[in-house]
Amino acid sequence: MPRINLASPTPWIQSSIRAFSPARRGFVAPKTLLPTTTYLNSNTPKTAHRSFATTPLLHKKAGKSNMSHARTDSAPPVTEASANTPTDQAYDLSPLESNILKAMEKLTHDLSQLRSGGRFNPDVVEGLRVQLGKGDEKETARVKDLAQVVPKGRVLNVIVGEKEHIKPVSSAIAASPHNLVPQSPHPDSPLSIPVPIPPPTGESRKAALEAAHKAGEVATTAVQDARAAHHKKLRKFQVDKSVRPDDLQKATKKMEEAVKRGVSEVKRIVDGARRVLEQ
Repeated sequence: MPRINLASPTPWIQSSIRAFSPARRGFVAPKTLLPTTTYLNSNTPKTAHRSFATTPLLHKKAGKSNMSHARTDSAPPVTEASANTPTDQAYDLSPLESNILKAMEKLTHDLSQLRSGGRFNPDVVEGLRVQLGKGDEKETARVKDLAQVVPKGRVLNVIVGEKEHIKPVSSAIAASPHNLVPQSPHPDSPLSIPVPIPPPTGESRKAALEAAHKAGEVATTAVQDARAAHHKKLRKFQVDKSVRPDDLQKATKKMEEAVKRGVSEVKRIVDGARRVLEQ
């Protein structure tokens, strides 16, 4: 087979090459697509994007405990809890206990005056009326407004604020029904009026014991009055049938327990005061 020299092609080969040439056939070779890279200028502003998410609200499931506060189209919104029910008022012992406490405070105050000798208590002397001035210019004032009463042992020191008050204050103390004899001020204390307290006698001790017993009776009566007021309220609930019978029974039991404690406390306070007065 004859060998073809491609270095010097023959005329028919050259014509074949020209026939299949791309330019000759109208063929356009595809361009090579290379990846392009875009460079951003450092001065170009950038925009940050944020994504938002929403969470559905979770509502508490309506139950029996929430039905009283549930809103409907025909009911206004509930802004606060309802007032105390009759059952709550039946169990509420605060008014009763408050009245019992007031009775205890009065009893303690009355007995405190007897412990220091009763009629010689500084409060008794401070309450005496003093006549000031003469003629139409007379004025009346209490000892506590003009002086300070300081007990020291068996002596009351009445310390006045002004020297001209010594005589009218001494006269008021001497004229009182307490058998008190004020002394002249000592040179070292020219504004202090010493008032010796006489020792208690059998009569004064007996009177103090009777006063303590009477104070105890007054306190016990006050406790019983407080019970009557609370029992009247419970009776009203019973008539109106606004409180269940078993709740009324429990509330009455609690009331009786509170009254019993109050009466026992009155007795304890009075017995303690009597022991002090009998010494």
